[in-house]
Amino acid sequence: MIPHGDLEALTDELIDAIFVANVRGPFATIRAFAPLMQRSDAAVIINISSAAAMSGGGSNIAYGGSKAAIDTMTKSLARVLGPNVRVLSVSPGAVDTGFVPGRTTEMVERNAQRTPLKRVVQADEVAQTVMAAVTLMTATTGTVLLVEGGSLL
Repeated sequence: MIPHGDLEALTDELIDAIFVANVRGPFATIRAFAPLMQRSDAAVIINISSAAAMSGGGSNIAYGGSKAAIDTMTKSLARVLGPNVRVLSVSPGAVDTGFVPGRTTEMVERNAQRTPLKRVVQADEVAQTVMAAVTLMTATTGTVLLVEGGSLL
């Protein structure tokens, strides 16, 4: 984690690495598989974004910016790849996974108490949102689905 106010710690190399992983990687994968998916009548792309795209938060400024780019790319790709391919973003808030260095369970629980649902989002709930987007939300495309307990309210 890099404090948002520490602009010097967010080096050009780190910014590039974040955008390669979070934007160029997903785009390259989608571009490679687009011809195959367009031959289907029910293909779905689910991008994993973050509530940081909307809040401007996250582990650093570049992370939030890269996830905002994924959300915008989701909308653009939905227009380009429809009607045969649906494209959505699933955007979790803080999930208690131990994945983020320096983020403890206690931190996630404390933040959850400030949300309307007052509970920590679990990894399974993010997975269930992905499954619902694929199997139940068949008339939805170009949308960002938040899974963050209302933290942005």
